[in-house]
Amino acid sequence: MNFAGRRKETPQTRAMSFPTIDKIMARDEITLTPDQPINDAITVLLEHKVTGAPVLDKNRKIIGMITEKDCLRVLIDSAYHNMPFSDKNVSVYMSPVVKTVTTEHDLLDVANEFLTTNFRKFPVVYKGTLVGQVSRRDVLRAIAEMNNTTW
Repeated sequence: MNFAGRRKETPQTRAMSFPTIDKIMARDEITLTPDQPINDAITVLLEHKVTGAPVLDKNRKIIGMITEKDCLRVLIDSAYHNMPFSDKNVSVYMSPVVKTVTTEHDLLDVANEFLTTNFRKFPVVYKGTLVGQVSRRDVLRAIAEMNNTTW
């Protein structure tokens, strides 16, 4: 019987190698700016059929995320205060805390992040700058492709 405990798995100790996220991420993602009117942001999300988008400063650094849920707050606030929301910007409603992954993360790392959080997608950064996004669906697609070629 072995009482040593389970060894922490690292990329060097894994039996298989997994592709890094930069191989499977989407590079042409929709982004918003903090000074963009919230009405425009809602329209962008709807037109592009996305559930959220990163909010970037002028240097492409992520300063927040705006999601469908954040946009629902727009309606609630407007109804509660009996005021139009057309004069509000994205910065008022965005979530300032953003969980990101880097291009060095591999498929297994990101799959684990999805399992331990409620997020549906993560912005992917390289040296702090947005370079793409990876979704649960991207990870599932990569797993399906691996299944066809490696197992």
